[in-house]
Amino acid sequence: MTRDNSVQTSAGRMTGEAAAPSTAAPRRSILLLLTALSVLPVNIYLPALPNIAVAFRADFALVNLSIAGYAIVSALTEIIAGAMSDRYGRRPVALTAVSIFIVASIGCALAPNIGIFLLFRVMQAPIAACFCVALVVIKETAGERQAASRIGYAAMGWAIAPMLGPTFGGVLDEMFAWRAIFVTLALLGAAILAISMRELKETSGHMPKPRGNYFVSYGQLLSSARFWGYALCMACSMGTLYIFLGGASLAVGSSLGGSSAKLGFFMGMVPAGFILGSYLAARFTGKSLGMTLVIARLSTCMGLLLGLVLSMSGVTHVLAFFGPCIFIGIGNGLTFPAANLGVMSVRANLAGTAAGLAAAMSIAGGALIASIAGLFLREAGAIPSLFLMLLTSASLALSAALFTALIDRRLAGRLPDGEPAESG
Repeated sequence: MTRDNSVQTSAGRMTGEAAAPSTAAPRRSILLLLTALSVLPVNIYLPALPNIAVAFRADFALVNLSIAGYAIVSALTEIIAGAMSDRYGRRPVALTAVSIFIVASIGCALAPNIGIFLLFRVMQAPIAACFCVALVVIKETAGERQAASRIGYAAMGWAIAPMLGPTFGGVLDEMFAWRAIFVTLALLGAAILAISMRELKETSGHMPKPRGNYFVSYGQLLSSARFWGYALCMACSMGTLYIFLGGASLAVGSSLGGSSAKLGFFMGMVPAGFILGSYLAARFTGKSLGMTLVIARLSTCMGLLLGLVLSMSGVTHVLAFFGPCIFIGIGNGLTFPAANLGVMSVRANLAGTAAGLAAAMSIAGGALIASIAGLFLREAGAIPSLFLMLLTSASLALSAALFTALIDRRLAGRLPDGEPAESG
């Protein structure tokens, strides 16, 4: 299995490197916009949920289905859209996804009842395909060293959009009512569609099309130990983040006097850390992606270990909790570019399939880890327990990173003399 992957990635890398110079790289701005648009709809409308429930005279729990439904369809979209982009091209998939998103956003804005609103809300989810497309386009138009850097910059947009989304949505809701949020999303989608039609070129022309059905492609990836190493590292890293998001308010909410504004401010330190980590990844162009993952996961584990020691020592200052947690964001920001580039380099002609499958696995795996951790986090103020759960998940991610680095090292040793070592 490892030998087959070695041959495949070696051939794919030589093909990619030979063809990359002939493929014009799109402007960094369009990839940043596509990546940001893929995550902005997730939470931009959350401040308006109570007003949406009142407008439709619907139970809040029913309106809340728009969150779960969107998440499920997004995960399925990333799996399917990634595979479709390998067969039909990156550009058609991206343009189709944005077009569907525009129609769905208009539908949400004009929805006369809660049923129609939920239908169109779920139809917004295919915009998640732009995430996979942007990553694959970066890989196919950049050299091995530049790809991780450019993915790092794209990841900054992926982090900034959901940070600013709720604030932006809340302002629109207060000034113009909740339907203005979806009108704005439709206008943003239309603008990005126009830019994409002009700027986004097809990049998959030099790659051989996958043979067999979609299940054959998934099977080829799932039979690769390298793919599992990168994907599990992302899933456990995502699980660490989800545990923090779910447990922070329970652990330290009372120490902040019940102020949601203060809690939101301090929780924003983790996304800020992600942006810093992404920036560092964009500036850091090391040879080994596996070793980059090890460094990223070590930084998270060391930060969380410090937090555990402080909490067990009786230090109760709020910064003693959120300060160490910022390393969750920094570690994930470093992990994101290396792990995604790694999964896409397992099989060169299945880069889109790999990106989509790994994204879905990381979301599902992260949610599973957070759900298990939630069973042990039921007591308010249990900061040491929370740090223990965070450190456990982060340690699993570190184990996956070490496993991946070992495979990469063995694979590099099998390459023919004179050929550059495999970086993914």
